[in-house]
Amino acid sequence: MKKKLKHEEVPDLQMMEDPWRIFRIMAEFVDGFEELKNIGPAVSIFGSARTPAGTPYYRAAEKTAALLVKAGYAVITGGGPSIMEAGNKGAAEAGGKSIGLNIDLPFEQKSNPYINHLINFHYFFCRKVCFVKYAKAFVIFPGGFGTLDELSESLTLIQTERMEPFPVILFGSVYWKGLLDWFKGKVLEEGCIEAKDLKLIQVADKPEDVIKIIKQFYHKK
Repeated sequence: MKKKLKHEEVPDLQMMEDPWRIFRIMAEFVDGFEELKNIGPAVSIFGSARTPAGTPYYRAAEKTAALLVKAGYAVITGGGPSIMEAGNKGAAEAGGKSIGLNIDLPFEQKSNPYINHLINFHYFFCRKVCFVKYAKAFVIFPGGFGTLDELSESLTLIQTERMEPFPVILFGSVYWKGLLDWFKGKVLEEGCIEAKDLKLIQVADKPEDVIKIIKQFYHKK
C-alpha cells in the first residue's frame, strides 16, 4: 500500500522552484553584462513614468541626453515612457547609444520607440546592478517611489564605499527641495547621516549644468 504523506511532508512547490530561479537570475546578469560591456562611458537617467511628453521636465531630460551624447556618453534609462522616453529620444536623435533596461511588470511596461539597444529584465535587482555598473553618473529627474529607490541605492553604495564615488545629480531644485531640507534637517540632526554625506548629492536646474557637474567631477580625478 502506498504510504500517504503527512501534511508537513508534502514538498513545497516554491522550495522546489527556488534552485531553478537561481539560474534565471544568473542568466539575467550574464546577458546584461554581455550586452553592456562595450557601450563605453554612460550616464543613467531616471525619472517618473507619468510625466507627460512636452512638459518642462520632459524637454529638459531630452536636452540633457542630447548633451550627454555630444560629451561622449551613452545614455541608459529604464526603457519606459515619460522621462525615460525623453532620455532615450534625446540620445537617439543626437546619434548616440540609447539604451533601455526594461522591466517585466504586471501591467506590462512597454519599451519606448527611441531605444536602439534594448535589454529586458524580470528581476529589479539585476536591472539595478546594470544601471550602476556601467554608469559614470546618475541624473535623477522628478519621480516617485521607483526613482527614490534608484537614488537611495546609489547614495548607499557610495556612502558605504561599496563602489567608487560618481556624480548623483538631482534635476529640479524646486521639486527636490523638501527632500533635501529633510536630509539637512531631521535626518542630519538625528545623526542618521553625517554632514559629509550631503556632499554626495548635487542639484541642477539646466541641462548644461548637468554636463558641467560631470565634467568637473572627472576633471578633478
